[in-house]
Amino acid sequence: MYNLSLYIQAFVYIAAGMNHFISPKTYLAIMPHYIPAHNLMVTVSGIAEIVLGIGLLFPGTRSLSAWGIVVLLVAVFPANVYMVTSSRFRKLPIWLRWARLPLQGVLIWWAYRYT
Repeated sequence: MYNLSLYIQAFVYIAAGMNHFISPKTYLAIMPHYIPAHNLMVTVSGIAEIVLGIGLLFPGTRSLSAWGIVVLLVAVFPANVYMVTSSRFRKLPIWLRWARLPLQGVLIWWAYRYT
């Protein structure tokens, strides 16, 4: 189960990172206005997710990658808060926007298991 969970997590981050380049508008839309250089941030976070996801697959980089994912999840948390508080996302059900906040905690716990 440990390996399956690890491989799923690696796949999730690699796929999410690739999606930053396939559908950048999705990520640009959730960037709070006070964060500078939106395009750069989407690119950097996409690259980080890909690199960290790949890093989970190798024992020598697994712990560092897991810590990197924890840091990344904390760094993107303001975007989730922005989705809840901004009127720009009214088309999404409010329960879904609120569900993203505790989901970050679950994702942090999942990554922390591999530190």
